[in-house]
Amino acid sequence: MNYNLLEKELKKRLDFPYTWGRKQTDDFDKQTNFIYKTFLFKELIEKIESNFCNNLKYNDLKNYALNRWFNFWSAKAIETIFCEHKNVTAHKNSKDKYTDFYISTIPFDHKTTVFPKGFSKSVPYAVEHKRELVEWLYKNQSNQKREHFKNRLFIIVLNFSNPTENWKLKAEILWLQKIISTYLSTFDAQNLESFYFQNQVVKSDIIWAIK
Repeated sequence: MNYNLLEKELKKRLDFPYTWGRKQTDDFDKQTNFIYKTFLFKELIEKIESNFCNNLKYNDLKNYALNRWFNFWSAKAIETIFCEHKNVTAHKNSKDKYTDFYISTIPFDHKTTVFPKGFSKSVPYAVEHKRELVEWLYKNQSNQKREHFKNRLFIIVLNFSNPTENWKLKAEILWLQKIISTYLSTFDAQNLESFYFQNQVVKSDIIWAIK
């Protein structure tokens, strides 16, 4: 994957407001699934216009497509970054929603997310109380398709000086690559948090990406 090119494409989306306006739905997912095969931002805009220009829900669909495209390609890059590391093995089934890769034989899904407002405690507190935040993330982000109670690595992005722009850090692929590489080079399974969810042991960790 060309990370330099992808970062440039992702950053073209930053000029548009990041607004969902609705929860994720199967209907809107189906109408915007072209994002999976659309790498260039210019092509994305062209497809949005051609598909939705006469739709009464144009604005909703446009925002939905922009956000899905941005999050998908950022996540795709991050998954690839993990899988390029010597201690990581890609999962053979790329469509498995529970496992993206294995670190030292331990299966993981990954999720990049902004620091959650709903946690209602400070960032320094969250860093010092990682287990509490991980548990909160599992219990409060388990209502979407890819949410589950399986092993997961959370990459939490945070713009400390301007939290309203946390989401933009998902476009900083080269910066995230360095953070992930550092994490993997010192990975120790003993540092993972273990929980008992739904009659199974779940392992998790947080990778902080703070600017």
